[in-house]
Amino acid sequence: MRRPRRNHTAAFKAKVALAALKGDKTLAELAEKFDLHANQITQWKTQLLQGATGVFLTPAEKREVVGPSVQDMQAKIGQLALENDFLSSALDRMGDASAKR
Repeated sequence: MRRPRRNHTAAFKAKVALAALKGDKTLAELAEKFDLHANQITQWKTQLLQGATGVFLTPAEKREVVGPSVQDMQAKIGQLALENDFLSSALDRMGDASAKR
């Protein structure tokens, strides 16, 4: 019989990942202790190591990581609007030419 899907809290995941990072116990021992699969523990450990640099980022650095600036997005919107207008007018001209035939 299948076990129902479990959702673990971030605190539990951090606790397990830190225990795996310490290296005091083997993955098999940790899996038995926390009632998890060893692959899940390895995945959480990898996520912890990859996200550890984010803990030490300053607020300004975190804003930079979020994504493109407002100016970049506005420039892209302007470019796309220009392309849409051009293609719309070109399509209108093609429609007029085919109607004359």
